Amino acid sequence: MHIFRQSVFLKVFFLLGLFALASPPAVASPSNKWRIEVSEGANSHGELIFYLSPEKADPIEIRVEIDNGTSENKVARKIHDAFQRALPGDAYNIEVDDGEDVLVKKRRGGEKFDLTLAKSSVKSVRIHIEKE
Repeated sequence: MHIFRQSVFLKVFFLLGLFALASPPAVASPSNKWRIEVSEGANSHGELIFYLSPEKADPIEIRVEIDNGTSENKVARKIHDAFQRALPGDAYNIEVDDGEDVLVKKRRGGEKFDLTLAKSSVKSVRIHIEKE
């Protein structure tokens, strides 16, 4: 009987662990302004995929193609340009700061939003996103 209880316990524990891994990420914490920090240039061709998620609207996917050899300042500029194309200009202001950072800000009357990097297939480029 003792072995049976231990076996059932282990199975339940294992299933709970799988459920925890499959559950959605923690609740987002929207802000009115985000900074995307770019470090190092690209050592491969690849793509960055961001999601901008307004509080009361569907997430907006933003894809950025990066060529091998692109410097960190040019990666920031490509991110800036992709955000400009993907987002409505009346809702967001996008600017490059210090050459290697991109600021994304909501305009007056706009919703707070969450910003995440979902995928990066570019070697050497490091992206750090933080609230301002």
